[in-house]
Amino acid sequence: MLNDIFADGGLLSQAIPGYRLREQQLEMAHAVTEAIEQASVLIAEAGTGTGKTFAYLVPALLHGGKVIISTGTKTLQDQLFDRDIPLVRKVLSVPVTIALLKGRANYICHHHLERAKTDGRFMTRDDVVHLARIDSYARTSASGDRSGLAEVPEDAVIWPLVTSTRENCLGSECPHHSKCFVLEARKQALEADVVVVNHHLFFADLVLRDEGVGELLPACNSVIFDEAHQLPDTASVFFGEQLSSNQLVELGRDVRLEVAASAADATELQQQAQRIEKAARDLRLQFSTEVARKTYHEVAADGEFVAALDHAERELRELILQLDIHAARSEGLHHCWERASQLIDALQRWRNEADMNQVRWIEVFAASVHLNSTPLSVADAFRNQLAGHPKAWIFTSATLSVREDFSHYQQQMGLEAAATARWDSPFDYQNQSLLYVPEGMPDPNSAGYTQAVVDNALPVIEAAGGHTFFLFTSLRAMREAKTSLANSMQAKGLDLPLLMQGEGSRSELLSRFRGLGSAILLGSQSFWQGVDVRGEALSLVIIDRLPFAPPDDPVLAARIARINSEGRNAFMEYQLPEAVITLRQGAGRLIRDERDRGVLMICDPRLIGKSYGRRIWQSLPPMRRTRDAGEVCGFLRDLGANAGIAA
Repeated sequence: MLNDIFADGGLLSQAIPGYRLREQQLEMAHAVTEAIEQASVLIAEAGTGTGKTFAYLVPALLHGGKVIISTGTKTLQDQLFDRDIPLVRKVLSVPVTIALLKGRANYICHHHLERAKTDGRFMTRDDVVHLARIDSYARTSASGDRSGLAEVPEDAVIWPLVTSTRENCLGSECPHHSKCFVLEARKQALEADVVVVNHHLFFADLVLRDEGVGELLPACNSVIFDEAHQLPDTASVFFGEQLSSNQLVELGRDVRLEVAASAADATELQQQAQRIEKAARDLRLQFSTEVARKTYHEVAADGEFVAALDHAERELRELILQLDIHAARSEGLHHCWERASQLIDALQRWRNEADMNQVRWIEVFAASVHLNSTPLSVADAFRNQLAGHPKAWIFTSATLSVREDFSHYQQQMGLEAAATARWDSPFDYQNQSLLYVPEGMPDPNSAGYTQAVVDNALPVIEAAGGHTFFLFTSLRAMREAKTSLANSMQAKGLDLPLLMQGEGSRSELLSRFRGLGSAILLGSQSFWQGVDVRGEALSLVIIDRLPFAPPDDPVLAARIARINSEGRNAFMEYQLPEAVITLRQGAGRLIRDERDRGVLMICDPRLIGKSYGRRIWQSLPPMRRTRDAGEVCGFLRDLGANAGIAA
């Protein structure tokens, strides 16, 4: 049956122009089928171009039963729901129903929308315009999904005011409960055969026992994780606990709005709400840096931070006392009292936590500070989830192994007993690409390293005529390189569009990059994965250094200490595999299609000079390797000339 579907001239080729049989795809489909039929666990690595989406969709839809598909991003989630699953459903002529389920912040909330309209206090004229569009959309939309309203930007400040969070949702007491978009999405998910979620929602609902994925799991036959390499980090967030200054600010804001709506005479409560907002903002002001990560012990030794935290705790307790008095006056105020009580409990847990398997740390952002408690390992917690729900569990990605070895991923996720399989990419990397490591690069920790990266990259970028992704392991290096590159290009009279992460949303920057054709896009973490640029727009990917996580990261430092204390080698067992998987993701941006051609330039001399370098480059696609800048520039010029001829 599968052979007929995937064969040349088969059902897929009849429906998809240009489709042809790929043995890797067919083999993966057979492996997924076996896992589903046996209700077993499969870890499946499929190289770029294998067609892993159809390799798991066809067996899942053929087998029937309820299926949950979890993706790494909302973009891929939308692609599966809008395009891939409907196509496979049509090809197979199977009457399956599908539903898309996102986190509640993606759906307009009628209660908060009405409150925002009534409140009428907005910072800018844009907010007023956006609110009117959202109001109109909410009246006509069947889903209330904010992605359907492209006229309002993703980062518009109005969105948090017209959507709900788990904390500020009124639940069954909401006056708009009967027409709630979130409840309707969940109702459709419960009734559907195939439900598409994303990893964040999957783990949030699973761990928080919300009425979403946690309710779907017992009835489902198969769970498929696409982009499964992201799961260890996502699971760490949700198997831990987080409390942010933003939650306190939002609580204060919501109390003020509820007081205005139903308890206008409660002036002391109104003032206390303002005080908790100020205390939360003061907590953030204890840090002068824009972003930072610190251990619990570092901040516990900082007297000013501890004093600010004590003050915030006192103000929160006083707010709870005030809410005690007025909570009965409205459902909204009662709900605020419940939220405040939960927040004080979370704060106490964070301050008094003594679990040796958890690491406490804080993360500072531009406008908030987060207090985190993260497990050193999610293996036991996830292993328990699998044991509690016997069914097929499929984990797939292009990057799950290190030199064909899955043990690092298996240990992270508690999947030691899982079956593993991998299929190489069908692309001809030997002829399609070059891997270039420049000679004479200084030590990556030296002061002039980023300048050396730019100096070596510039002639290669010039030979490519732009068409470049320039990927960095830190925002600081990215910004330094942008300034240096702009100056050098101006000095050489090189007129190529220069784009940088942060100058717009990721989707907007990628659209501009594709449209400009000869652009250079500088990006950090978010551009290392989940980005698909095919064709002539991209022919050069430059990576500034091997992506080892900074050793002063609190969670990483604690994990390293734990592994080393057990007499093991944390670098070889943990840090190196993590860097390899991240590097493979970045390298995977280059060749996305069998017609793509290009150069992967990795500037870090450790790839050649360190004993572990061999383990790294052997995990990369089998590109032709060179250290000759002349060969690289000639290869890229030929690409440009051939593109010109083809045009």
